Amino acid sequence: MFTYLDPTVRDRLIEQGKLRRISAEGAVMDVTSADVPPEPALEVLGPIPMPIALTGEPLTVSWYAFVRRTELARVDGLAAELREKGGQHLFASLTSSMAVNSLLVIGEPEGRDDPLVRVHSNCLTGDVFGSRRCDCGPQLAAAVRQIHEDPTGGYLVYMAGHEGRGIGLWAKAATYLLQDAGENTYQANESLGLPADSRDFSDAAAILKWVVGHRPFRLLTNNPKKIKDLSESGLNAITRIKHLAGVDEWNRRYLEAKRSWGHGIAPEDLQALDRSEP
Repeated sequence: MFTYLDPTVRDRLIEQGKLRRISAEGAVMDVTSADVPPEPALEVLGPIPMPIALTGEPLTVSWYAFVRRTELARVDGLAAELREKGGQHLFASLTSSMAVNSLLVIGEPEGRDDPLVRVHSNCLTGDVFGSRRCDCGPQLAAAVRQIHEDPTGGYLVYMAGHEGRGIGLWAKAATYLLQDAGENTYQANESLGLPADSRDFSDAAAILKWVVGHRPFRLLTNNPKKIKDLSESGLNAITRIKHLAGVDEWNRRYLEAKRSWGHGIAPEDLQALDRSEP
């Protein structure tokens, strides 16, 4: 790992306790070996203190970055090949081989019973551009605020590679055009021959097993699939907390489609505009 930067960086980070490896069950594994483990594993970097401003007020969280060891091994091989051929200018292409998930530790939830948790699927248009075609950006900010204000604190798991419920940004752009022609968000995915929801929450489950274990926790979500997938991974002590934010005239049709798909959203939840900031 990091051979394309400096061979000594990896050892230094391990010595500092900033680079670890966990199994799919959240157990800490031997990280000193560069071999690919026979079972699914995640490499973990952190904690990294990070001041954020999602809620409009100063807040410092601890950031951890996660990548699948198998993906990292492929990148290591590509990096060695590029270095040998003098292709440093192509190193930016390495990022396309890795989905780097994140964990934000908010407050001091370690060892606390029933922490508040949000597993958030990345959404460039909503989280970064502030698009109102979905509720993702407001949901992200509201989750950080609720966890920060909760007496137990908690965790926000940010899942990369989940754009458009797993179809990617390019296909998501195409679905927006189909939606503008009258299809809803699920129909548009299926018109492209893609699953309505192809997100994989197994890495989120491994991260939560690492930090929460099998303690009860409260999950901010309206999505029954998310609870089902996490429960099937062995996380059974989940209490769902409804999570609505930023409802307005631009995304009401999108949320109606989610409700018809089984999300825990009541008709009255969609009546008031902008029920939650930002």
